[in-house]
Amino acid sequence: MSKQILRGRALVDGEFRDDQILICEGGRFTFVGPQREEVPDHVFETGCLVPGFLDIHVHGAHGADVMDGTSAGLETIAQALASYGVTGFLATTLTGDLDHLEHVLQTCVVFSKNAAVGARLLGVHLEGPWINARYKGAQNEAHVVRPLLRDAKRLVEAGQGLLKLVTLAPEHPEAADVIAYLHEQGVCVSVGHSDATFADVTEAMEHGLGHVTHCCNAMRGLHHREPGVVGAAMYHEALTAELIADGVHVHPAVMNILYKVKRREHLVLVSDGMRAVGMQDGAYDLGGLQVQLVNGEARLEDGTLAGSTLTLDRAVRNMVTLGRVPLADAVIMASSTPAAVLGLTDRKGQLASGYDADFVWLDDDHQVRATYIAGVRQSR
Repeated sequence: MSKQILRGRALVDGEFRDDQILICEGGRFTFVGPQREEVPDHVFETGCLVPGFLDIHVHGAHGADVMDGTSAGLETIAQALASYGVTGFLATTLTGDLDHLEHVLQTCVVFSKNAAVGARLLGVHLEGPWINARYKGAQNEAHVVRPLLRDAKRLVEAGQGLLKLVTLAPEHPEAADVIAYLHEQGVCVSVGHSDATFADVTEAMEHGLGHVTHCCNAMRGLHHREPGVVGAAMYHEALTAELIADGVHVHPAVMNILYKVKRREHLVLVSDGMRAVGMQDGAYDLGGLQVQLVNGEARLEDGTLAGSTLTLDRAVRNMVTLGRVPLADAVIMASSTPAAVLGLTDRKGQLASGYDADFVWLDDDHQVRATYIAGVRQSR
């Protein structure tokens, strides 16, 4: 891959700096810093350059869903995500039977070895089936089961190292052993779709739980006498927490509260996007459930929110306009913070020498103008 020398305003070391030089070679940055004697191959006169976004909770896009269990569907999702500034993602499942989940994991393994276009598949996020039916949200209750160690081992083996994040309800009596096993395997364990008490979450942390799935949604809420999952997310600094920043799943005021409490280092913007992302209003399938998309909102027939049509670039903009957060912090919550959740802080989520040359050109309105993965501009 040829050497590229780029110049522009860039997010470096957590702040925007003018006239930065970025040298890309071999898919990585070999230099990022103030302008030197180099003559740039390209100058970004407007907007800014930011690290590529990492979406660790996305089910689908442009008519495809991870649960379709096909490489073609994953390719559609990967290409769609790149157009929204996403350079890496976790293919996120839904609650399904173990045979189908095993198939999806195996498909992701094959795809990860052969993918050549679009956002890079960094792993799999298993959302369900070990959840609490009371807070199932738009998950199919027919496939909700309690967590068992033998099932966890089966799915970890099917993932061949690709299983990176698991959402479960830690209040299940058998959950502690599963959490401990997954943690030992290097899998990030998250509380979600859960009726756990504050004490349940705190105890689960002792076994390795470290993350909160779409905070405030599909979980026991904050009460002054029982802080619940939301209270635990706010109280425990060690917990990273996801946020669906569309202004619908979570009120803008709460978006800002979570930002103030968790700060940019512990709050992760996610899309929770489903197959209707980028599609027209109409009926769509989500894990065997029928979803109606009306005015961009995806809901079940009973009105329950069913994933979202949010994209990570819009989440960043929403945090700025609705959540009243500085752009630099919003970008960090979509790049370096999710990289930390995945243990990829040595190569993802920053514009820095030695890091993968994954970056996004945003215009002055924070719209994606171009996405670069390994230094290569992606087609839109």
